[in-house]
Amino acid sequence: MSTRALPLILALLAVSFGPALADQGPKISGPPTASETVFVKSIQADLGQRFPTAADAEKAGYLRYTNADDTGAISYANLHWTSVDIKHPSQLWYDKNGKLLGADFSVSSIGTPRPHLFGVQPGRWYEFDEHIHYVAKNPKTGAAIYDKYVLLPKFVAAGGNPKNPQAATLVKMHLVPATSDVVRIFDFPSVWDLIVWVRPDPLGAFAEKNPAVKP
Repeated sequence: MSTRALPLILALLAVSFGPALADQGPKISGPPTASETVFVKSIQADLGQRFPTAADAEKAGYLRYTNADDTGAISYANLHWTSVDIKHPSQLWYDKNGKLLGADFSVSSIGTPRPHLFGVQPGRWYEFDEHIHYVAKNPKTGAAIYDKYVLLPKFVAAGGNPKNPQAATLVKMHLVPATSDVVRIFDFPSVWDLIVWVRPDPLGAFAEKNPAVKP
């Protein structure tokens, strides 16, 4: 939905890190509680009004960095990963037609327990390790290439600074031919992340997939 694909990123990172990430998914599932329902309804009304389309998200400073994942979600991030703001989630995700699907809220996970925020049970949150994302472009056509990322240890080993990531490091790693082929690059810090469907989901607003959405 992280990139979205945040569940997608969790799966990708788990492939690389194996058991190290096995404990980072939600601890509970099931339908929302009463307090969670209040939270879900509030963001459905608010975000649905202010960010109904991907164009609205881009006008507000959200940047696309993924293709549609297996849930049908295309992710846009505002790069404010650790600033908890119920009015401005760290990510918004849209379907292939640019219609709002859901949102991610995030807060730093460095030395912190699962969050107690928004009336949501702490067990709903994912934890993600720090990594680097970038959007490249096809040097011949200029078309954007999404879903590109680098694991932090590899980026640092190549001389990269995650707090000020540069396209030159990607060139050094032979991931892109030239710095001009990088549209944007950014650090995705270690966070606790909450995914919420804004579009009604018969499985519940915190479910990983929404059967009402066709990829």
